[in-house]
Formats: sequence, structure tokens, C-alpha cells
Amino acid sequence: MNPTELKSRTKTFALRVIKLTRAIPKNDDAGRVITKQILRSGTSVAANYRASCRARSQAEFISKIGIVEAEADETALWLEPSVESGIMPARKLSALLNEANELTAIMAASRNTAAGK
Repeated sequence: MNPTELKSRTKTFALRVIKLTRAIPKNDDAGRVITKQILRSGTSVAANYRASCRARSQAEFISKIGIVEAEADETALWLEPSVESGIMPARKLSALLNEANELTAIMAASRNTAAGK
């Protein structure tokens, strides 16, 4: 997958996160906190990936792609308790959780490849 495709994929992920967070019930503290965390980390994936594409050095790229990896993984972390606590049904989050895990794996592989050079 090339950088243009990944830019599109991470942006689509951010848009899906925004749509999801609008659907999460915010009638209690847990719902509000989880919504903010998912929104922050999920949209950060796209922003930080774009920043990694503009890295001025290999070291900067490795650092920034590591941030993307961490944000994608954090998004997965917040999606999991959303299901486990009953805030959202698993059927509504499974595809997004899968995408968060796939993006985490892609970014980890990219970071490892770049660090090995």
C-alpha cells in the first residue's frame, strides 16, 4: 500500500470514528469520556500519518509513524471497553475495531522496516 492509499485509508478511518462518536450514548460519564478518547485518538491517526509523510529525516519518520501506531492501538483499546461495558453493541464496532488493529499492524511494520534501514 502506497502513501497516497494510506492517507485515504487513515482519513476514512477518522471519518468513521467521527460518525461512530456521534452515535455513542453520552448520558453518563463513561460514555462521554470514552467518546472523547475515541474521537481524539481515532482522528489523530490520520493527522499524524500525514505528518509522517512530510518527515524531514528517517529518524523523524520513524518517530511520527510510531505515534500513528500508538494512536491506532489506543483507538482499539477504547473501542474494546465500549463493547465490553455495553455502551455499544459489538456488531456496530467490529469493523472499526478490525480497521484499528489493521492500521496498528501496518504502522508497526512500516516503523520496523524504516528502523531496519
